[in-house]
Amino acid sequence: DGACRIKKIPERVKMLGQKSVAITDHGVMYGAVEFFRECKNQGVKPIIGCEIYLAPNSRFDKQKEDLNYSHLVLLCRNETGYRNLVSIVSSAFTEGFYSKPRADIELLKAHSEGITALSACISGAIPKYILAGEPEKAKDFALLLDGIFGRGYFYLELQDHGIPDQKTVNSALKIISKNTGIPLVATNDAHYIEKSDSEAQKALMCI
Repeated sequence: DGACRIKKIPERVKMLGQKSVAITDHGVMYGAVEFFRECKNQGVKPIIGCEIYLAPNSRFDKQKEDLNYSHLVLLCRNETGYRNLVSIVSSAFTEGFYSKPRADIELLKAHSEGITALSACISGAIPKYILAGEPEKAKDFALLLDGIFGRGYFYLELQDHGIPDQKTVNSALKIISKNTGIPLVATNDAHYIEKSDSEAQKALMCI
């Protein structure tokens, strides 16, 4: 759902005075190599990632209820993490594809080394539990992911793009963080380079 051209991303990042930037396309890593090279060429630290689709149960389950997938952001810390992320995304396609390339908890457990995970936007499993009025399930799932990736490598993700549900989720995430010790991180979606590009991005979504 992004309209950013890769070459313009590090240019804009430098203009804003930032030193690093991540790529987290939905379910795929098609732009990772070009993104890495362009950031290196322009002196910006590239962080390779993916906003994966997580199956509600097993990636092998493919019934109507299994379309209730959620999002999870995975970021590589090193080459081991990159290889593990490639394995997760590849298996999500070759084994878990059902409308979307879906990974599952089994894959995350097998390929967690070198990866930092974020709980994702309001389409993440933890925000979904919060919005469904199930805070204990949200807390339990947060602890599950914290156990898979290790303390300090899983973050509860706060976002505010003016969406009312995000304020509800943020309040609950702060409580979960306080009760579990899982750290918080504030993130921001970048769907286009300049504010003036917003109409073009809306058109892209309509297409």
